[in-house]
Amino acid sequence: QHQRIHTGEKPYSCGQCGKSFEKPYSCDQCGKSFTQLSNLISHQRTHTGDKSYSCDQCGKSFTQPSNLTRHQRTHTGEKPYSCDQCGKFFFTSSHLKIHQRTHTGEKPYSCDQCGKSFVTSGQLTLHQRTHTGEKPYSCDQCGKSFTTSSNLTIHQRTHTGKPYSCTQCGKCFTHLCSLLSHQRKHTGEKSYSCTQCGKSFTQSSNLVSHQRTHTGEKPYSCAQCGKSFTSSSSLIVHQRTHTGEKPYSCDQCEKSFVTSSRLIVHQRTHTGEKPHSCAQCDRRYSDKRSLIKHQKIHT
Repeated sequence: QHQRIHTGEKPYSCGQCGKSFEKPYSCDQCGKSFTQLSNLISHQRTHTGDKSYSCDQCGKSFTQPSNLTRHQRTHTGEKPYSCDQCGKFFFTSSHLKIHQRTHTGEKPYSCDQCGKSFVTSGQLTLHQRTHTGEKPYSCDQCGKSFTTSSNLTIHQRTHTGKPYSCTQCGKCFTHLCSLLSHQRKHTGEKSYSCTQCGKSFTQSSNLVSHQRTHTGEKPYSCAQCGKSFTSSSSLIVHQRTHTGEKPYSCDQCEKSFVTSSRLIVHQRTHTGEKPHSCAQCDRRYSDKRSLIKHQKIHT
C-alpha cells in the first residue's frame, strides 16, 4: 500500500465507468475514502458516536484503541517520543513533530488572505476565523459565540461552576488535570527525588532542571547575547526578547503574548472565568497577582 505513493498505482477500478481508485472503501455519510475496511469502520464511529474503548482510570471513551492508548499516557506519565535536539519527551509522535518545528523554524501552513504562516493546520484554521469572523461554538445558556470549542467549554463553567472536586478538602477545579495535580498535595506523592539534597518532585523533568542548580550546568545558550539557561523552555522565552516574537495569539481579539500562561490569563477577560478566590471574603479574580494584591486589605 505504501509503495503506491511512489508508483501512483490505483488498483481499484469502477465497473461502470472504468475510473481507477486507490481507496476502495468510502463512507456513505461524508464520502471520505479509505484503503482498508477497518479504517472505514473506525471512521464511521465519528458519525454514530460509538465510543467502544474506555479508560479504566477515568472512564473517558474513545472511538479507536490507538486514541485510548495515547490518552492513558496522561495517567501513566509515559512519554515515549523524544526530541533529538533538546531531549524533551512527548506523549505522541505528532506532538514531537510539531515541537521539532520550534528548532527548524518550519511553518508549513500559510493563510491565503494575509500570508501569515503557522506551525499547525489547527492554528491556521483558528487564524482564518479572524478574517471570516466565524464563531461556530455557541453557548446554549446565553448565546455567546466563540471561535474554539475550548473557549466555549471554559465559558460554560461560568454558568455551571467547577465540575472537578477534591474528595479531601472539597476544593473545585475547572480541569481534571488541575484536580489531579492538587490531590498530590494531600497524598504527598513526589516520586522523583534529588540525590544531592533530597528535594522531591512530581515530574522527572522538574527534577532534571532542579539538579542543575547543584551542578551549575546551563546547557542552553542564547546565540544573540550568550546568556545561558538551565532549561530549553527558559531559553526559548528569553530569545523572544530579541526577536519580539509573541507566538500565543488570542483568537478573540488577536492580541499576542510571549508565553502561553499570559495568554491563558488574558483569555479570561473574554470567558469571564475567575479561578482565584479570596478565602476571607470570596471575592474572585482572573489572575493570582490580583488576588495577592487584594488579600493585603485583610492584613
